[in-house]
Amino acid sequence: MARFNLDNKYKAIVIGGSAGSFQGITQILSSIPADFSLPIILCLHRLKHVRNGFVEALSIKSIKPVVEPYDKENIKRGKVYLAPANYHLSIELGNSIALSTEEMFNNSRPSIDITLETAAYNYRDKLIGILLSGANKDGALGMKRIKDRKGLTIIQDPEECMIDTMPTAARKITEIDYTLKVQEIIQFLKELDKLYK
Repeated sequence: MARFNLDNKYKAIVIGGSAGSFQGITQILSSIPADFSLPIILCLHRLKHVRNGFVEALSIKSIKPVVEPYDKENIKRGKVYLAPANYHLSIELGNSIALSTEEMFNNSRPSIDITLETAAYNYRDKLIGILLSGANKDGALGMKRIKDRKGLTIIQDPEECMIDTMPTAARKITEIDYTLKVQEIIQFLKELDKLYK
């Protein structure tokens, strides 16, 4: 298994994914401890006209409740937030969430890049970004922003991905800290959580 260089400075985790990422997300959410300490913000490409069912499908698998946040909601430790369908999700100063219906970015709304970039701006070196399987390049620039601000970057191993375009794009433009299979991401999160107990 992978060896990780960890400390307990982190304040949030953002996970992005698109085509082929649902299985990985549900594996992660069903495996992390129920009292997992850090907030997890999910930005996943989803059908913009289907507002019901997705969060319920994740919640069935997840040990922790998954919620779609409202605009200006404060981010709390131990919570799992899912970007609502057809809304960009940004992280604002003061540790809150902002939702918007601005133009699509990378043909996506929510855009993973927007979520990762705004999180990187606010959390700097205290952010962990994780990018899973996906069919476009959304998220690559966001991962670079995290790295530029000294945060920690993880991509799903492209060899494991159903569609490897997204993590491969990120790896092409920045030096990724860890390239991991989903089970190794779970191991990473469990080891990280022990530092906060």
